[in-house]
Amino acid sequence: MSDGLTNEVREDLPGTLPFGARLAEAMDERGPLCVGIDPHGALLESWGLPDTPAGLRDFALRVVDAVGGRVAAVKPQSAFFERHGSAGVAVLEETLAAVREAGTLSILDVKRGDIGSTMGGYAQAYLADGAPLAADAITVSPYLGYGSLAPALDLAAQTGRGVFVLALTSNPEGASVQHAVGESERSVARSVVEGAAGSNAVARAAGTLGSVGLVVGATIGDAVDRLGIDLAAANAPLLAPGVGAQGAGAAELEAVFGAARRNVLASTSRGVLRAGPDAADLREAARTATDQAARALRA
Repeated sequence: MSDGLTNEVREDLPGTLPFGARLAEAMDERGPLCVGIDPHGALLESWGLPDTPAGLRDFALRVVDAVGGRVAAVKPQSAFFERHGSAGVAVLEETLAAVREAGTLSILDVKRGDIGSTMGGYAQAYLADGAPLAADAITVSPYLGYGSLAPALDLAAQTGRGVFVLALTSNPEGASVQHAVGESERSVARSVVEGAAGSNAVARAAGTLGSVGLVVGATIGDAVDRLGIDLAAANAPLLAPGVGAQGAGAAELEAVFGAARRNVLASTSRGVLRAGPDAADLREAARTATDQAARALRA
């Protein structure tokens, strides 16, 4: 096993690009937008669908059909599938397969975080080749220590997949943990970002985007500067809710992301999903959101 701190192309899989390189290519070709699939009950109702596994399936596959191949990534939120039990998880498997078939990157939002063999189990569930719930990348929580993510970092590197580590979220409760300063006189968030920088060092030396990403809210204000965090040095893809019509404009994005703006993948869910259920309306909403994100992030 490696030390979990590098992301390299596997020598035994010639031509396989790591997740970061594939994501950078997708953002360049299709724009910096990730569309979430968040089938909560109220949204299913607004689409005229029952809050059942059948309604869940109809919803999720309609979204994939509408935006697959047209956006850089699609992000199913696992919780909204899990709440329906085994039938919902089966729909999630089918949804991930449909995203792959559409030729679109999948980011499964599971926010897993544990230690040792348990974290290894989560990694096998979502990052192993051939796993029913395998995605191109997953979200993970580092709050048992960045080193606890090693099983996921290792397996992602081996299989060419990625992880997005929670770093600076925009929920009000997050600051009490993420902004806290320890004995090192560095904030927790800064330690997480520096951990990602170490994980992405090989990719940075090769001139490619790393595969260990960070979740950074676009509406966190001056937190990055105030906590002494260098997002550009992390060479990380930055999954960012709150871009464009969701709240953060060009000035806010400059303040949060600065020189790292080109690495930002704007995440939107309801901003696109509320345009449904018509596929043409969903596609138009996704196109508009992509244009807004590109103007804000890549002008």
